[in-house]
Amino acid sequence: MTIARSTLDSIPSTSRRIPRRVGAVLAGLAVNAIAASAVDAVLYATGVFPPAGQPMIGALFALALAYRIVFGIAGSYVTARLAPDRPKAHAVALGAVGVVFSLVGMIAMWGVGPAWYPLALAAVALPCGWLGGALRERALRGTC
Repeated sequence: MTIARSTLDSIPSTSRRIPRRVGAVLAGLAVNAIAASAVDAVLYATGVFPPAGQPMIGALFALALAYRIVFGIAGSYVTARLAPDRPKAHAVALGAVGVVFSLVGMIAMWGVGPAWYPLALAAVALPCGWLGGALRERALRGTC
């Protein structure tokens, strides 16, 4: 079955962009999650992080927060780069998803580590999204 071009033209352009919008956010989320998981695995394998089941010290949580901030910005930049329009808005949407995931993780893992760590993850998610989007907008203007 073939859809006539006039039928496609009658669909609002916003509706046709929804899959690209969702895909952009999912791509940024994947970049963030895969990169953070890879670094976690390397740090566990090299003995920087203690073996599973053993407590981690606060400085290691600070290290994890630091690279998660970097990956949050990178994932948001990817989202903004792939967004069909309004790059910063899409990147901030990814930040909002990060806040939700951080809060869910905080509830699920409460008491496993220091209380500041999941709170900090939730607190930095939106600023990381904004910054990733701002970096993309700056690149689009050619001022990088």
